[in-house]
Order: sequence, then structure tokens, then C-alpha cells
Amino acid sequence: MENLPKKVRSKKLSTRVDLTAMVSVSFLLIIFFMVTIELAKPKGMDLALPDRDPSCGPIGCVDENRIYTILLDGNNKIITYSGLLSYPVETPKEINYSLEGIRKELVNKKMSILKYSTNIGKPKNGPIIIIKPSKKSNFKNLVDILDEMRIANIDAFAIVNEFTPEESKLLASK
Repeated sequence: MENLPKKVRSKKLSTRVDLTAMVSVSFLLIIFFMVTIELAKPKGMDLALPDRDPSCGPIGCVDENRIYTILLDGNNKIITYSGLLSYPVETPKEINYSLEGIRKELVNKKMSILKYSTNIGKPKNGPIIIIKPSKKSNFKNLVDILDEMRIANIDAFAIVNEFTPEESKLLASK
């Protein structure tokens, strides 16, 4: 037999596909969308209100010595009072948005209410602030009051848009 050239056979290549890069990109996309969804959620402040119990009266089962009401009126005017307006613990007074105004008042009120709560055996009961913006007040005033709540470290407060007839008279007279 003669020396015939051997037939060269081509090697069969592997048909396997490497998916490592695709898995990495998939995980990056999943993480990206999870982060964007989390950042897109609206953020808000926690609001704690007492339960309404008809047997407790108009303000619920809360000691009126802990209640402090802030009425916001036009021209950056604030009127505050303690307790219920029909039986105020402290007479209504007009204050301003300065450091010596509402901030000092909130800090002093918090200290006096905490002292009162400690004396009656409930040391963790702080003030309950009711913020009532009138139609004449502006949004900046409401944001300023909420900032003051955070600065004074007051946890229990509520924004209420209903005025009693006595409060409407008080705003008109001051």
C-alpha cells in the first residue's frame, strides 16, 4: 500500500454556552430594580392618634392636662392653650415662630407635662399636641410647626382641620 495521505478529521467543538456573564447581568438588573422601587416609595411621618371611645368624652380617654393645642392663623400668628378651651389649664396666648417663641414654649410645655405625668405615676406620658391650621394660614407655617415638633422631640401630635366655635371666636378676637 502506498502512502496515502490520511484524511484529517475536524475536531468537533463543544456546543456548550457559558452563561456566567448573563447571570451576573441578571443579578445586577434585579438589584437595580429593587433599589429603584424602594426609593420610589413615598415617605411619610408616623401619626399616632388615640382611639375614639364614646364613653370617654369629646377628646377620648386622655388627661386634658397633657393636651396642648396650637392654632395657626394668617400673618404668621400662633395662638396656643393647654387643656380644653372650655376649661383651659392655661389661658390662650399669642406667640411667634422665633426661638424664644414657639420652640421655647414647646420645650417648657414638654418638661412641665413630663413632670406632671411623673407625679401621677405615669412617667412616660408626654404631651399630646393638636395642631389646627386655619384657612388663612399657609403651608410654610404648618411645615415650620412640624419642624418644631421634631426639634422639641415631641412624638404625639396630630393635625386637625376642624375648629370648634370657641376656637373660631378666639382666632377672630386675637
